Amino acid sequence: MQKEKLSGYIALMPSKPGIYQFVDSSGEILYIGKAKNLKKRVVSYFSGAQPGKTHVMLKRAVEIRHVIVDNESDALLLENNLIKKHQPRYNILLKDDKSFPWICIKAEPFPRVFITRNVVKDGSAYHGPYASSLMVKTLTELFRQIYKLRTCSLNLTESNISAGKFRVCLEYHIGNCKGPCAGLQGESEYLASTGDIRDILKGNISSVISHLKEEMMNLSAGMRFEEAQAVKDKIEILSGFRSKSAIVSAVVKNVDVFGYTSEGEYAYVNYLKVIEGAVVQAFTLELKIRLEEEKESILASAITEIRGRFSSDSPEIIVPFSPDIQLNTIRYTIPRAGEKLKLAELSERNAIYYKLEQKKRRAGKLKPGERTGKNLEKLRNDLHMSDLPVHIECFDNSNIMGTNPVAACVVFRNGQPCKKDYRHFNIKMVEGPDDFASMEEIVFRRYRRMLDEDIPLPQLVIIDGGKGQLSSAMKSLNKLGLSGSLTVIGIAKRLEEIFFSGDSVPIYIDKNSISLKIIQRLRNEAHRFGITFHRNKRSTSMLISELDSIKGIGPVAKEILLKRFGSVEKIREATPDELKEAVGVKKSELLLKSFQKPE
Repeated sequence: MQKEKLSGYIALMPSKPGIYQFVDSSGEILYIGKAKNLKKRVVSYFSGAQPGKTHVMLKRAVEIRHVIVDNESDALLLENNLIKKHQPRYNILLKDDKSFPWICIKAEPFPRVFITRNVVKDGSAYHGPYASSLMVKTLTELFRQIYKLRTCSLNLTESNISAGKFRVCLEYHIGNCKGPCAGLQGESEYLASTGDIRDILKGNISSVISHLKEEMMNLSAGMRFEEAQAVKDKIEILSGFRSKSAIVSAVVKNVDVFGYTSEGEYAYVNYLKVIEGAVVQAFTLELKIRLEEEKESILASAITEIRGRFSSDSPEIIVPFSPDIQLNTIRYTIPRAGEKLKLAELSERNAIYYKLEQKKRRAGKLKPGERTGKNLEKLRNDLHMSDLPVHIECFDNSNIMGTNPVAACVVFRNGQPCKKDYRHFNIKMVEGPDDFASMEEIVFRRYRRMLDEDIPLPQLVIIDGGKGQLSSAMKSLNKLGLSGSLTVIGIAKRLEEIFFSGDSVPIYIDKNSISLKIIQRLRNEAHRFGITFHRNKRSTSMLISELDSIKGIGPVAKEILLKRFGSVEKIREATPDELKEAVGVKKSELLLKSFQKPE
């Protein structure tokens, strides 16, 4: 019956690419779809029984509209734009990204570069959105460190600057700005800096470094060595930043990678942008499925939306399966082996982790008595553990230039610190500042003793550091035969990358995830506990070494003096009579002479 009601529209439907719209009696658009062949696609809605929501939508529809386009790619783009404009009841719902931060390069003379959560269509360039606020802050701090950009909101037109309306502020005097407001920096030089920033945000760090190297050589050839050194400093900062990027492939240069997963009425599409073998951008889009749609159609819509948001022009897209409509000039790759397969698996993992995070958020607030168990259950799932991590231990090294090397182990039970089980370690077998060897030593000592004393082992071990420290810890566990008995991870600073043994590619847990918060809490507590011990040891070492330099003051006298006065400073302040009373006449004279303190 429904087909008969709409048969007139179906008969007029062309066999060409385009979009179609189901419309109800009030003129409201119920659903917008795309098709390679409009006639075949629309007819398919009336061939056999349809799922519940589709059946309801078809019953409400009284009209079918269509728009013809030149090709499949145009159909995909038009569908995406119309869904955003009309937001039909039965189309997938794209999760709004207003809460995510962007980096804005303002459309103005001497453009400012700043973080914003509001995208305004004023001609400014917006880069993002970024899932990590830490990443955005790191990038903007990097830009200000290298390029000395202005932060003021003054209207720096040529006429205002020429008229001398502005004076340099404190930012200029402390070296954070070059003073374009007072004509001390030309606009061409400033725009060259913002041009480099645009390239960096697009992931083209190599081209910026090459440009700076050429500039440095030219300055050196012109005997302008101080300026050349300043450019060299910029190169070193950028090279250091690039080395912290997650290098995932030496072969894959410029691709977009998409991972897909779904559960119930939600689908999740993860996006990784890879440039020069490094992941320079990561984002996950959540879609609420309102009508029964095939995953190929959902993936195609998500790819169009995400590439539009990030202004991506990568010529190759790695996907888990082929979308129902393909974009012009784009090559789709479904990898079966090699580096590209690893990238596809990484993207899928991130989509799954995001799905678990969102599922947790929708579950609502937990009762106080359930919170700890739920949090640990979440951590277990995120780290793919077989056992609930009710006993967790975290290790951290501490030394300054190799002096007084120490380490710390903190213990959490049922998600809370168990301070009676905390342990300090003096490094005994390692000379000099070797964090890897120190980590190997303390992990071996800790678990050798636990095995000898038949103490239950933890379910999870966290190593403060990246792949190097993790590998060192695993050497000791392998020696003890424990490599398969414990889950061991490393957490690298700055980007908060989580490394697993035997996997060179890190995972990125959602920055708002309770799992990451638990790991960070352990890492921070181990650092606090270790650094406190290190300071105390260093302080004691400094006190004792100063008394050691005084000939005639032996171990017994040192112990008496430190017990009586507490510190070398207090010994210096003591009167001659107090010193005589403590260690006798001869030793007091030696102390007074050493401290150059007249009687």
